[in-house]
Amino acid sequence: MTTGMIDRAKSFFQSQSWTRILIGLVLVLGLIFAGIVFREQLGVWLTDFWNSLTLNKVLVFLGLFVGSLAISFGALALVMVKIPPRYFAADHQRDFLPGSPFLVKWGAVIAKNIAGVLLIILGIILSLPGVPGQGVLTILLGLIFLDIPGKRPLEARIIKRPTVLSAINKLRAKYDRPPLELD
Repeated sequence: MTTGMIDRAKSFFQSQSWTRILIGLVLVLGLIFAGIVFREQLGVWLTDFWNSLTLNKVLVFLGLFVGSLAISFGALALVMVKIPPRYFAADHQRDFLPGSPFLVKWGAVIAKNIAGVLLIILGIILSLPGVPGQGVLTILLGLIFLDIPGKRPLEARIIKRPTVLSAINKLRAKYDRPPLELD
């Protein structure tokens, strides 16, 4: 009975359906949380928040913003420099942690997907007008982390933008890495 359960778990995690379930669950929980927090009390909350701002709170928020922006840029630069030049080519083979034990591999895959969702959310925030940062590149980094069907055309569409491709290739050239090759 135990081997049957293990085999079913392996086949489930080897399929792509678990990522859809995970992403759907995260979206539903986010919507529920937003509905609870931002119901009718949003105006009152914003007024109270604005009146309670002090210089120390503003400096803390500013520090958190700058810190998260620096971490985002650092992670983005690291990944864009480390990926193989043919990563966005159709013939590139992807195998995450080959030869690792089952639990280690899938635990890392789940953590990688959660990080990808968080990076996409951060990229969307950075893409808003008035918010400084490389939103499109952060969304691309989040997509690279995700294991979802159909991500390849979306990645290719983002990476083929001339400004994005030139920024990544300049960064790669700075660290003596060959430019990205596209189909």
